[in-house]
Amino acid sequence: MYDGALGDLIEELGQLPGIGPKSAQRLAFHLLSTESAEVERLISALERVKAQVKFCETCGNVTEAEECAICRDPRRSEELICVVEEPKDVLAVERTGEFRGRYHVLGGAINPLEGIGPDDLRIRSLMTRLQKGETKELILATDPNTEGEATATYLAMLVKPMGFKVTRLASGLPVGGDLEYADEVTLGRAFSGRRDID
Repeated sequence: MYDGALGDLIEELGQLPGIGPKSAQRLAFHLLSTESAEVERLISALERVKAQVKFCETCGNVTEAEECAICRDPRRSEELICVVEEPKDVLAVERTGEFRGRYHVLGGAINPLEGIGPDDLRIRSLMTRLQKGETKELILATDPNTEGEATATYLAMLVKPMGFKVTRLASGLPVGGDLEYADEVTLGRAFSGRRDID
């Protein structure tokens, strides 16, 4: 619809996840009407992220150093490793304040339809970490969807014969949710994951 630089900007913004054509257009016009100094700060932030942010050599989380802050923290337990799909999942778990172990970021989930198999994920480096003998429990915190379940099942098959305790995050009804709006899978998991009331 728009030619030249504005059209190119709308097209590039539309490539971002979660940004549809209307949002891309709205963002482009916002940037067009923004002061040059603000746009320069955005450009600088984007350039710095691309130049400085990398993946932790140990766990795969994002960092500006060789290892992320969690892997460098001596107060974190080596006995627990929480396996997640993406770095953003580390942040979600950290916000709970419930986990004091270490992480391992796979970089995705097994998805044969997209051509993503076990060799495309950071599974080899996880196995190397487990062979060091410090870990006692592996917590599989992959997404509760088909790909996440397939990944968790695959990892459990690999790791259980090695003698590790393998657990999966409980899933079920969200706090504040209504039973009538829950789908069958969620409700079924809520029933199978029920626990005693103290």
